[in-house]
Amino acid sequence: MGRNREFDEEKVLDAAMQLFWEKGYEATSLSDLTSRMGIQRPSIYSAFGDKKELFETALRKYTMSHASDVRTRLQSKPSVKEAFRTFFESVVAVEYMESPSRGCFCINTMVELAPHDEKFEILTREHQMYLSVLFQETIERGIQSGELESRVNAKALSQALIVSLIGLTVMLKARPERSFVDNTIEVTLSLLD
Repeated sequence: MGRNREFDEEKVLDAAMQLFWEKGYEATSLSDLTSRMGIQRPSIYSAFGDKKELFETALRKYTMSHASDVRTRLQSKPSVKEAFRTFFESVVAVEYMESPSRGCFCINTMVELAPHDEKFEILTREHQMYLSVLFQETIERGIQSGELESRVNAKALSQALIVSLIGLTVMLKARPERSFVDNTIEVTLSLLD
């Protein structure tokens, strides 16, 4: 008969996710993880596997939560244009409030690991494609309501907005002048006109 875990698996996974999000995969040591998670190495290995498996589990937790949050934010306004404006502006606001800027955990992983690890290339690409589908559904809602022109290519526009979002998120880590960012958002959102 197996022993019951003496820790809340979701709570310690969230702690690991936050640490990986702050430091990245390579810079996070097992000592960092045991300290932040409040459990010892054997418990980590037993519950999550090795460091890379723990990272993957944390990334999957993040992407599920992030996708749900994006969907909720895009559906929260009757106006599609206003939903995208609020979404992009909130991404920027959070990055300027946090110090240091953590960015998006998935995009950070895409930059750090995807170029040389096929598993993370696939996981990060899948998340970006899923977000693109959420953007496309929102754009299609705007076309159906008449807010957006019927000639709009919803798929191409959603992909352009995703590329803009990724670029913006990466750039925000360097804390550019706010006017630079605001101008970028205005031009990006003009794609919806």
